[in-house]
Amino acid sequence: MKKKWIDNIKNNSEFAKNHNIDEKTVRLIKENKDYHTSLETIESICEAENLNLSQFFKEVEEMFPEVRMDHQ
Repeated sequence: MKKKWIDNIKNNSEFAKNHNIDEKTVRLIKENKDYHTSLETIESICEAENLNLSQFFKEVEEMFPEVRMDHQ
């Protein structure tokens, strides 16, 4: 999420408002590489980006094969 959306934003407050999340959350994602984003935040961002959760996680697996989830 950080790499896909957050790293390139110029205005944290605007991104937060447009994605229905708190500006503090945007800052935490942007500045703290160990920050664990809640599913609620992921859902809000995906909804604003017109992306469903399954597509989001598929993209995560493609971008970062080391986090691939086993589908058993």
